[in-house]
Amino acid sequence: MAGLKKLILVTADHHPLHKYFKELAEELSRKYSVPLEVRMEDYLFLIEHGDTDEYGMAWVPQLLAELETGAIVKVLTKPMLDSMGNISKENDLRTSIENIERAVKS
Repeated sequence: MAGLKKLILVTADHHPLHKYFKELAEELSRKYSVPLEVRMEDYLFLIEHGDTDEYGMAWVPQLLAELETGAIVKVLTKPMLDSMGNISKENDLRTSIENIERAVKS
């Protein structure tokens, strides 16, 4: 069982979801008492560790985590919408926590 070392947010100041993802990442950082590393437009890191489209291109923002083993896992790579198609912080937190817990238990 690997522990959580830190959260990594890859984002861009100008992106409409930047503040939303940053607030979410900060909340998770406090919950798990781990540092939050913010990387600006690090597309190479995302191509290697994050989600990409069918052409291999990454997008921002994406939230990932580094485990104590050095493994990088995806926490939240796109917002989880509610049934009306709106961003749901509750859904995003739940999904993020599930992904972190699953990774830590592996």
